[in-house]
Amino acid sequence: MNKLPAKTLLTVFICLTAFCGAAYSQANYRKIDNYKPFYGWAHHFPQDYMILRQFDNEGKNYLLLVNPQTLETRIDERSFYDVKPMDVAAARDFFKSTPYQKALRRAEKQSVTIQDAGIESGLPKETGINLTADLCPSHRPLDRRIFTDIFNEFKKVERPVPVALSVTGVWMRQHPQDLDWLKQMQQKHEIYITWINHSFNHHVSLKAPLKENFLLEPGTNISYEVLETEKAMLKNGLLPSVFFRFPGLVSDQQLVYKITDFGLIPIGTDAWLAKGQQPQAGSIVLIHGNGNEPTGVNDFIKLLQSKTRSIAGKQWLLYDLRESVDEEFEGSK
Repeated sequence: MNKLPAKTLLTVFICLTAFCGAAYSQANYRKIDNYKPFYGWAHHFPQDYMILRQFDNEGKNYLLLVNPQTLETRIDERSFYDVKPMDVAAARDFFKSTPYQKALRRAEKQSVTIQDAGIESGLPKETGINLTADLCPSHRPLDRRIFTDIFNEFKKVERPVPVALSVTGVWMRQHPQDLDWLKQMQQKHEIYITWINHSFNHHVSLKAPLKENFLLEPGTNISYEVLETEKAMLKNGLLPSVFFRFPGLVSDQQLVYKITDFGLIPIGTDAWLAKGQQPQAGSIVLIHGNGNEPTGVNDFIKLLQSKTRSIAGKQWLLYDLRESVDEEFEGSK
């Protein structure tokens, strides 16, 4: 598949639905068994893929694959591919020159800080942002203004509008109607969602220090937090991406490497709007769409309104997180 410019989002969508059929299917894998990490090389002419997961569903064996050039994921039957199993280190070395592996290495280099480790911005040369909205566990309903407003602002110049949603397993379980509403917006080609793994439980303590909080809480089962979220995505007809966002943006170096060993790229932010951080060109913007952070949502809506003329002139756009990351690392070492 030819490399597409970041702004050609409708073309990207057509590619995902036509060329990569299984990648965008709304199939719900209701009877998943033996879901586990499985790494290696898979080939179906003319494309090489890195294998991330393997599972069974209704008597068939499936693979979760990533295109290491575009960071696009897909689910397919194993029988469609030539497959060479490898351990994770060998697989990463095999694909070491690709944008996907370069992004993983960049995230690992930024792993020392306890907050906001990982990739914090996309394409600094582009005028626009990468919007990410977190869906942490919440008793409040989805803040639908985010999605209706971005569609209304961008529908004449950019459709579907790309947005990345960091979703937890608990939120999916608690908000099936909100999840269905988002899926309907995607099915109508109003938005295109990159689904980011945000852990299953998103445990948080109001008293514990950061070094013992969120996923750093003693006794946390990282495999469960990662893999059960992916399984919940698949059972709900969602396609897991190669991105992971730490709950509370809290991690340590050891935890970052555990996540990258799953083949996932930690995504931070350089513009958490509710904290007063202002987005720059190429920023990965963070807001919470779970109803718990109206200030951040209001700030984003004000930002949209201030950019109305620039949006109309295609001078300020929302970018697909996968494309921003893969283009940033395409020519890097």
